[in-house]
Amino acid sequence: MFNNVDKMVGIGYFANISNPGLVKSYGQILNEIRDLAVTIEDAGWDSIWFTEHHFGHEGFEVCPNAIMMCADIAARTTNLRLGQAANIVTFWNPLRFAEDIAMLDHLSDGRVDAGLGRGVYGREASNLNKDADLKDQAKNFRLFAETVELMKKAWTQDFISHHGEFFNYSEPGLIWNHPDSPKSETFMNLKTNEIEKIAILPHPLQKPYPPLWQVVDSNSSIEWAARNDINVMMWIPTVKTLKKRFEIYRDARSETLGREVALGEGVALVRDMFCAESMEDAKRDGGDGILKYLRWICHWRGLGNHLDPGEELPDTPGKLDSLNYDWIHPRNMLFGTPEYIVKKIKELQEELNLQHLLLWSHFPDVPHETAMRSIKLFNEEVLTHFKSGTVTLAN
Repeated sequence: MFNNVDKMVGIGYFANISNPGLVKSYGQILNEIRDLAVTIEDAGWDSIWFTEHHFGHEGFEVCPNAIMMCADIAARTTNLRLGQAANIVTFWNPLRFAEDIAMLDHLSDGRVDAGLGRGVYGREASNLNKDADLKDQAKNFRLFAETVELMKKAWTQDFISHHGEFFNYSEPGLIWNHPDSPKSETFMNLKTNEIEKIAILPHPLQKPYPPLWQVVDSNSSIEWAARNDINVMMWIPTVKTLKKRFEIYRDARSETLGREVALGEGVALVRDMFCAESMEDAKRDGGDGILKYLRWICHWRGLGNHLDPGEELPDTPGKLDSLNYDWIHPRNMLFGTPEYIVKKIKELQEELNLQHLLLWSHFPDVPHETAMRSIKLFNEEVLTHFKSGTVTLAN
């Protein structure tokens, strides 16, 4: 167990942008996010994170490009780190993604955290990249792993050559013979003028590349990330379940690096948060919104991720019948008074040595003004217990 004292923790905002029913204009949504970003930077938060989702006509997730959102916020802030939770890189051309992250890193003066994901919704993969369809988990993972390998090559090598299952660079047979392009055996066959290697511009400002974060659920993904220079981000599980997952990451990372890695190092936790003057106010103002979103996401995920080790759901007609506020609240929600939230964050620190906490309050149908009241109360009465100032996250 860790000492139960106030310790510094990096606090970020998980900006999963929602607009159920598409009742707001997109301009209004952008202005609300800009207001949020400036507010949390002024209060001393460390980071803001955007998601990538597509084709969501229901409005539960309405940000198709987290990198562009980060670019907009980069222009309006100075210290806030800019993350994506996550870019679904299996939908991207890996070299185009590497270029865009590198550009964002320069635009933000080195404030980027690059988040990586494999995808969730079948209608996204089916229409963006059939190779990423999660019905074939093994193929999706091979695509993800090759994409990450290519990105790292592009960021760290002047010229790259790659021949894999999904990607080949440079494309065979491409002849390059321009008088203003000096010939060099570094990247071409001087006899045939065939390009053999290519380069991206620019390379990232942060070296060797921005901190990488993978959104993970399974133990195998946690271990793979630990062995491949990638931090991990977790969202739903209870503390007892998280403890095992934190330990898997710690052990694999320690073995990979050849040093003892502390529990919690390289791990971020997302928690749904609503700070109010009373427990009842938190439930009234934020409870329906988070339950609406959980019913949306758990239609695919189920409720298994909310259970303690060894716990089983009751046998009910519907798979989400147990999902109600009183059942979910003690498991993973930071809903309540400032005192309650401080206590729960301290518990996370004590049990997990938590170092990076991402919070979300803009739930579906919760007005921006209501969510901002929660955030401002958190700033005034919770943040000071844990505020760390801007952090630099190691790869």
